[in-house]
Amino acid sequence: MKKRPSMNIGAAILFGIFGLLFFVLMVRFITIQVTGEAEGKVLASQAAEKYIKSRILEAHRGTVYDHKGEVIAEDTSAYTLVAVLSPTVTNDPENPKHVTDPEKTARELSQFIDMKESEIYEKLTTEGAYQVEFGSAGRTLSHQLMLDIKKEKLPGITFRKESKRFYPNGTFASHLIGFAQKTTNDDGESVTAGKMGIEKSFNDILSGKNGSVEYKSDVWGYLLPNSEEHVTPPQDGNDIYLTIDKKIQTFLEEAMNQVQKQYKPKKMFAIVADPTTGEILAMTQRPTFHPDTRDGLLDNWTNTIVEETIEPGSTMKSFSLAAAVNEGKFNPNEAYESGTYKVDNVPNPIRDHNGGEGWGSISFLEGVQRSSNVAFAYLLDKIGFKKFEGYLDDFGFGEPTNVGLPHEAPGSILYHYPIEKYTTIFGQGTTVTPLQMIQAESAIANDGKMMKPFVISKVVDPNTNEVVKETKPEVVGNPITKETAEKTRKYLESTVTSEHGTGTRFAIEGYSVAGKSGTAQIPDPETGGYKYGKENYLFSFIGMAPADNPQLIVYVGVQEPELKPTEIGSDPVSAVFKPVMQNSLKYLNIKPQEKVNLKQEQISDLTGLSIDEAKEVIKKAGGDPVVVGNGSKIIKQLPQPGSEMLEGGKVIIRTDGDITIPNMKGWSIRDVFKIANIAELRINMVGNGFAVSQNIQPDSPVKENEPLVVNFKTPEEQRNKQKESEDQEASEEERPLN
Repeated sequence: MKKRPSMNIGAAILFGIFGLLFFVLMVRFITIQVTGEAEGKVLASQAAEKYIKSRILEAHRGTVYDHKGEVIAEDTSAYTLVAVLSPTVTNDPENPKHVTDPEKTARELSQFIDMKESEIYEKLTTEGAYQVEFGSAGRTLSHQLMLDIKKEKLPGITFRKESKRFYPNGTFASHLIGFAQKTTNDDGESVTAGKMGIEKSFNDILSGKNGSVEYKSDVWGYLLPNSEEHVTPPQDGNDIYLTIDKKIQTFLEEAMNQVQKQYKPKKMFAIVADPTTGEILAMTQRPTFHPDTRDGLLDNWTNTIVEETIEPGSTMKSFSLAAAVNEGKFNPNEAYESGTYKVDNVPNPIRDHNGGEGWGSISFLEGVQRSSNVAFAYLLDKIGFKKFEGYLDDFGFGEPTNVGLPHEAPGSILYHYPIEKYTTIFGQGTTVTPLQMIQAESAIANDGKMMKPFVISKVVDPNTNEVVKETKPEVVGNPITKETAEKTRKYLESTVTSEHGTGTRFAIEGYSVAGKSGTAQIPDPETGGYKYGKENYLFSFIGMAPADNPQLIVYVGVQEPELKPTEIGSDPVSAVFKPVMQNSLKYLNIKPQEKVNLKQEQISDLTGLSIDEAKEVIKKAGGDPVVVGNGSKIIKQLPQPGSEMLEGGKVIIRTDGDITIPNMKGWSIRDVFKIANIAELRINMVGNGFAVSQNIQPDSPVKENEPLVVNFKTPEEQRNKQKESEDQEASEEERPLN
C-alpha cells in the first residue's frame, strides 16, 4: 500500500505535540527540582506542614509565696467543658462520640455548671457546628468537678486541660496581689498575664517562656516509627516571696470583715509593718474583691494604700511633735491657753476640736494628749515655718516611697500661705498616702532611722533554687535623733494612758501602745468644701507596740462608718487595731508584760502641807494639781494618799478656809466627780463627753451640800454646734444692709 502524504504530516504533528509536552514537563520537573518551589510555594515547607507536627509546651508561671513559704498564688490544672456535636466522629453507633440526646445532656450539665438548662440546650443544638463550648460557665472547672461530670457518662462531652491561676486564700491582700488571667498575645498564643497588683507589676519575672515539641507523622497525624522528636523545653517563671505574713494578714482580714459587717463604712484601709526593717507584714482595704471570681472588683480597682491620697488629720501630729522635740521646742510642762488661735489676716481662728472652747490654760503635754490644734499652732511658731517645712521633706512627705507597686501617688504638701502652714502641722489640707505614713512612723519607732517600706522579699529560680534578687532593709533618712524618738514615743504613749487622752480606746492589755488618733475632714465634691456630721470623717489611728521597743506599726483608717448614738469614730478603728496588734504580737512571741503599769506612782499624803509644797509634790509625780479653797494648808485630797495616779491625772487638793470651785470646762466626768466629792456638793450631770458649762461661777465660794449642775457634750456634738454657729455667722455677713 502506498502511504498517503496526509498521514505523514499528521504523524509529524502528533509527534511534535507530544514532544513539546514532554519537553515542558521535563523543564517543569527540572525547575521544581532545582528551585524547590511550585506556584510560588516552597514544597518542603508544605510537606513539613503536612507531616511535621508541633505543639506548645506551656511554661509554668512563677508562684507567689508569703515570707514563710505559704502559697498565695499558683498555677493549677483547670478544665474547659467541650461538647462534640458532629456525628462524623462516631464510628461505632453503640459507642457514640458525639452528643446524641441534647435534652438529657442539657438537663444533666445544668446541675454542674452555672448555666440554665435552656441555654445549654440551645448550645447543643447549634446547627452545623462541629463542637461547642459554654463560655465562662464551662471554663476553669476544677479537677473534682471534671470527674463528677465524667461519672455521668454523657456521649460527646469531653474536656480540654489547661493551666489556671489559683488563689487558695480567697480574699487576701487582693489589691496588693492582684490577679492574672488567660489572654491571647499578638502571635495568637494563649498566655497568662497579670492584670493588676503584684501579678501585673512583676509579670515579666513571673512569666516564663513557652517551649515546643516537633515530630514527623503520617498523613493521619500519628508519630512515625523511629522518627525523632525535637523538644524546646519551656522556661518556667521565677517565684516571688513577699514580706506578707499569712497569719498576720489573716488576723487583719478577719478584723476588717467584722468591722465592715458591723459599721458599713464607705472605705477602710489597714497596714501592719515591721519598723525595724520596713517590711510590710499585712495590708488590705475595703471594698475588696475575690481574685478567683473577681467578685467586688468593680467597686474599687484602686490600691488605696498606694495610689490614693488622704488628709491624715491628727495622726500627722505624731511627726509635728517629733519635729518640735528634735528642735528642743517642746516643753511638756509649759502652759498655753487652749481654745482658739488667731492667724493674722485670717477671719476665722484655728479652733480646738471641742468647738474652740478649749480646756483653759493647760500644759503642752496635755494639749498633745487632748489633740489640741491650738497647741500645735503654738509649736509651729516655736519651730518656725521654714524649719518645719524641712521636717516634712525629711519625713518623706510629698515624694513616693518607691515601694515597687504601680501608680504610687506622691501626695501634696499644701504649704504656701500662713493658714496652710498652720493647718498642715495638725494634718489638714496636706495630703499623704497611708504608705508614706508608715514610712515616716518607722523613724519614731526605730530610734530615728526611717526605713523604706517594701513588699518583695526575694525572687527565686524554681529550677535551681537560686536567689535571683533579694531586697535588703534600707534606711532612707534620719529625720530625728534616737533621743527624740524615745521622748516622742513616751509622749505618744501618754495619749493612750492619760485619762483625757484621745487614744484611750487603743490601750491593749499586756502591752504598752504609743500612737495618735485622727479625725480628718473629707472633701465634699458637691460644695467644694468639707462634709460635716458625726459620721462624715476619716477616723484613724497609727500606733506602735511595745512602746519602749516597737516591733510592729499598725495604721488603720475607717471612712464614714455608721455609728450608734453612743459610739464615736474611734470605736470601729480600735475594733481593727486592737485585735490585730495584740494577736500579731502574741504570734511573734513578743511576751506581754506581767502588768502594764498605766499609773505612774502612788500619791503621797499631802495633809498639812502648804499649797506650794503640795503642788511641787504632785508635779514631781507627774500629776496636775487643782486647788479647791482659798486657805493656805491642805486638809483633804483626791485621789486618797497611797492611791496610784495616771500620768497627767488631776489631783484635787482642798485647803482650809472657804471652798471654791475651779473652771471645769473641758473636764472629764471622772474629774468633775472628784470636785463634787471633795467639796461635798450635790452633783447633777447633763449629757455625755466633756464639760462645757457649770452653774457655779469659777473661784466663787460655795457651801457644802450646794447643788452643782454641769453640762457635758461629746466632741462630735461640739463640732456640730461650732459648724452651725459658723453657718449662722456666714449667713449674717451675706445679709444685705437695709
